[in-house]
Amino acid sequence: MIIPLSLVSLVALVCLGLLASPYPYLAPGAVLGLAGALLLYRKPAWGLLAIAALVPMEGLLKDNLVSGAKLIGLGLVLILSLQLAVRQLPGERLRSNQWRLLLPFMALYLLSLWTSDNVGLSVLNLRELLVGLVVFVLTLLVGRDLNLALLARLVTVSVCVTCLFAIFSTKYQEQGRASGMLDPNAFALLITIALPLGLWLAIKTRQWPLKLFWVACCLLLLAGMTKTESRSGLVVLMISAGIVVYNYREQLAHIRPRHLGFAMLGLAIVLPLGAAMMPAGYVDRIQSLVLLKSGVNAHKDESLGRRSSYLVVGKDMISEHPLLGAGPGTFPLHYADTGFSKAFAPVNSKTTDLYRRAHNTYLELFSETGVPAGLLFVGMIALALRNFWRARAAWQAAGDLDRADLMTHLTMSMLAIGLFLMFLSAPSHKYLWLMLALSSVLVRQASEAPRPQEQP
Repeated sequence: MIIPLSLVSLVALVCLGLLASPYPYLAPGAVLGLAGALLLYRKPAWGLLAIAALVPMEGLLKDNLVSGAKLIGLGLVLILSLQLAVRQLPGERLRSNQWRLLLPFMALYLLSLWTSDNVGLSVLNLRELLVGLVVFVLTLLVGRDLNLALLARLVTVSVCVTCLFAIFSTKYQEQGRASGMLDPNAFALLITIALPLGLWLAIKTRQWPLKLFWVACCLLLLAGMTKTESRSGLVVLMISAGIVVYNYREQLAHIRPRHLGFAMLGLAIVLPLGAAMMPAGYVDRIQSLVLLKSGVNAHKDESLGRRSSYLVVGKDMISEHPLLGAGPGTFPLHYADTGFSKAFAPVNSKTTDLYRRAHNTYLELFSETGVPAGLLFVGMIALALRNFWRARAAWQAAGDLDRADLMTHLTMSMLAIGLFLMFLSAPSHKYLWLMLALSSVLVRQASEAPRPQEQP
């Protein structure tokens, strides 16, 4: 009780100070802060769940200095550091097979920063990356206590709420494309992460009212995806659908001919309805992918042409700085110095429109931090996929098929992140670093699970 008592004393002093100050109305906030601190101290995993649930809402407070996620994250850092210091939390929880890739990646990243073409810009890039690293460490410390089913529910519902905003409010759209308080492609990434979790909930929930609710959430996520008009998101969803069919192939084998009629009826309803609801612009963007067979024509599809220009600039940067890159965050500077920036700049554009990110995390890291650091980053994502798949196999061997199926869906979410990073610059995305850490936590848990023959 020493630590809670000290917190009470501290908050009491703060309250007295606020009551005596010109801002006495802030005193109740200290009490609420104490309640939140005590809750995080008792249940730190709830803090991580709150951070995960607030990620889709970040667009609401992206310009604010203080947000709920920042306050919770700061509180978790302080509380978990204190618990580690007094050995209330075992230090072995920090063990992860990701460290053998992450530590050399960070060493090369810092060396690249040291030799950067623009140190100030690279420091800002490091600041963004540190947010992801903090989420990584927090997940390692409390990942064992996470309620994975609750995590799936919170992420799915949070992204669905954002979908409602994006579909029915033009305030959360960019040129007719749903942005969900963020960016159309960033929003599409959230949907591809949440949909496998929503599918798992729809499949595993026993009560029919709840099952229908999760099915409705999945349909809402699909509607949100069409509203984003993201071609890359559609490709990732098709890959995820293939994995679902493969994972549940044994259950599909039990389908009898009499069930096919209902399936055909469902398809006859869903397909025309989906085609009618799909925006015409999305259909045009999907058809434009056919152009890739004959090469990219910037006059027919400016977006594909601009992405091709990123590849050209990135290739030149890699050839000039293969070992340490040009410096973290410096891709926009190099791109602005080329003719591509002016050629693809919108009419009446500002000077800032010339500075564009690579819209490809891998290209950005390879060109900004060098080939070795880029390979290490790719290795971390591959290792996370391997961890989830090994955890799936371990729980299958232990006879826990529900957990094994959840690992399949987490693998799909991780794969969605890995694929989407080819179309989006997001090396510090919170879900990316949460999943990297969670994969190593779960593979350790699965390896410790008793096998059927070991059970009494």
